[in-house]
Amino acid sequence: MFLKLIFALLISICSLSFSTEKENKAYIGVFNTLRLGKGVKDYEHLAKSIEPFDIVGLVEVMNKKGLYRLLSEVEKISDSKWGYEISPYPVGTNEYKEYYAFLYKKNRVNFVKSEGFYPDENNEFIREPYGATFKIHNFDFTYVLVHSIYGKKISQRQFEANKLIDVYNYFQNLDSIENDILIGGDFNLPANDSAFDNLLSHEDDIIYTLDPSIKTTIGTKGFANSYDNIFISKKYTQEFKGQSGALDITKDDFIKTRKEVSDHLPIFIIVDTEIDDD
Repeated sequence: MFLKLIFALLISICSLSFSTEKENKAYIGVFNTLRLGKGVKDYEHLAKSIEPFDIVGLVEVMNKKGLYRLLSEVEKISDSKWGYEISPYPVGTNEYKEYYAFLYKKNRVNFVKSEGFYPDENNEFIREPYGATFKIHNFDFTYVLVHSIYGKKISQRQFEANKLIDVYNYFQNLDSIENDILIGGDFNLPANDSAFDNLLSHEDDIIYTLDPSIKTTIGTKGFANSYDNIFISKKYTQEFKGQSGALDITKDDFIKTRKEVSDHLPIFIIVDTEIDDD
């Protein structure tokens, strides 16, 4: 099969496919698309990598043209029509900027509104996190995307990770009714790094959903680092029952995947959409 699931609960690679009849379950993903819109890309491979999800947050989107190309390719292979949301402008340094974006199945997901960028008044993030609110059946949530700095020193990554508590609090406080805040992306650190301790000790009982033993980046000879994750509040997002994982999109060709698709795996969580606990 083209895709293999790496389930965090099993910590093994299994030849399983996503069910096309998900009923009251939703698959929420995040994927670093490695400079989408620049250079040589296998867009069919990219499309197959995201089609199983109901909604996927994308980082490293370099231009709108790349996103539109991916949208067109995924609709060719999908039974669903897809919608998109993209940040109003790219963020980063003068030399390098990226958009954040979401792609979603329109028959499964309703886009509610953009929540905009985190107001990074002290320039603590190289790329300000961006959020938008969606609804899947009875489950509504604000999905915040982050692509953390890599930098020359690990301390730069840890500094940003330490500030994610402010990002969570900002989006949590935007709406007194909507309490389901998901923070997903490429953090360039494993989620069990001590830099996340203040986020994980938040009174809302925030957890990372993907076991850091699961490697989510692709090296030239195998999987390398656990940099990608989705953080949620156990207090509020009780729709998450503990199922999460990563998709092995390499087809055992790590070099080609890195060159033509991405150097990251898409990751996901599964949530129950039958009831909403807000």
